[in-house]
Amino acid sequence: MKFLVSAVGMVAILALTLAAFGLDVPRSLGLIAEGAFNPNYGWPTTLTRATPLCLTALGMAVAWRAGMYNIGGEGQYLVGALAAAGAAVLLAPVAAPVWAPVMLCSGVVGGAGWASLATWAWLKRGVQLVVSTILLNFVAVEAVAWAVRGPLQEPSHQRPMTAAVPNDAMLLQLVRGTSLHSGVFVAALAVVGVWVYMSFTKQGLVLRVVGANPRLARTERLPVDRTHAVAMAVSGGLCGLAGAVDFAGVTGRLGDGFSQNWGFLAIPVALLGGLEPLWVAVSALYFGVLFAGTENLTRYTPIGNTVVVVVQATAVLAFLALGQLMARRPRRVEETA
Repeated sequence: MKFLVSAVGMVAILALTLAAFGLDVPRSLGLIAEGAFNPNYGWPTTLTRATPLCLTALGMAVAWRAGMYNIGGEGQYLVGALAAAGAAVLLAPVAAPVWAPVMLCSGVVGGAGWASLATWAWLKRGVQLVVSTILLNFVAVEAVAWAVRGPLQEPSHQRPMTAAVPNDAMLLQLVRGTSLHSGVFVAALAVVGVWVYMSFTKQGLVLRVVGANPRLARTERLPVDRTHAVAMAVSGGLCGLAGAVDFAGVTGRLGDGFSQNWGFLAIPVALLGGLEPLWVAVSALYFGVLFAGTENLTRYTPIGNTVVVVVQATAVLAFLALGQLMARRPRRVEETA
């Protein structure tokens, strides 16, 4: 019942937002639904958009649950893609089936290493993690710009991007005519893995205790610094994996416009999911629906990208507001009784 009320409320608020911009509400809602849920291209687009969001948001969830406020998901995502692109260059003489797993592993290592730089600066030099991870985002952007104009530039040296990965070396395309690829299964495995790690392992329990009360954890002689370092490495590895998945599954090239800000968007996705792995996956799927739906809306109506961002933001705020409203109702009933 709560889900039904929330869904109806969200659609109503979305309709009001569309009406505020002078759009034909029934047609616009139909285009959003078609773009997000059409079995031929809607669901594939939704899952494609949700995949990197899910991985980067999982990374944020792991770090933040450990009390490490990692804001550098975007940089770790880019470095993961850069590492995958570098691996692709080195793999030129190797058989195609080997490429995808090596590129994904390179992305994990790249992202984990980039996040660990911030951890080292915090543990050894006292540099605030929020500051260092934000700054490392900009360093990663510049590193990609340098690489695609330098050592990783395509052979003709005409464009600032890497050479295209051969089709048979890319991740498996799942639906013909769409960009949906087998990286969606990688994200699903990551969700299950992080959920099991955080919920059912001793290390996951230590991570949650350290994040909730580091002073108590030190009193209990738990390895606080090591837990922080591991959490950041896992967080960066997941963000780097997202970059590698996008590189090996969608673009096959790395250039200036590679990033879609998934690393920044991961923060609201993770918070909307309450930093719980399974709910983070649901939250990423919700954002995927929003992206796929509004992309279709942009395709068939004269609205600009700014309006799309407002529609997406309104949908997220509506989701949060309705969630809070539904959570308070039982309390009021209990207080009245």
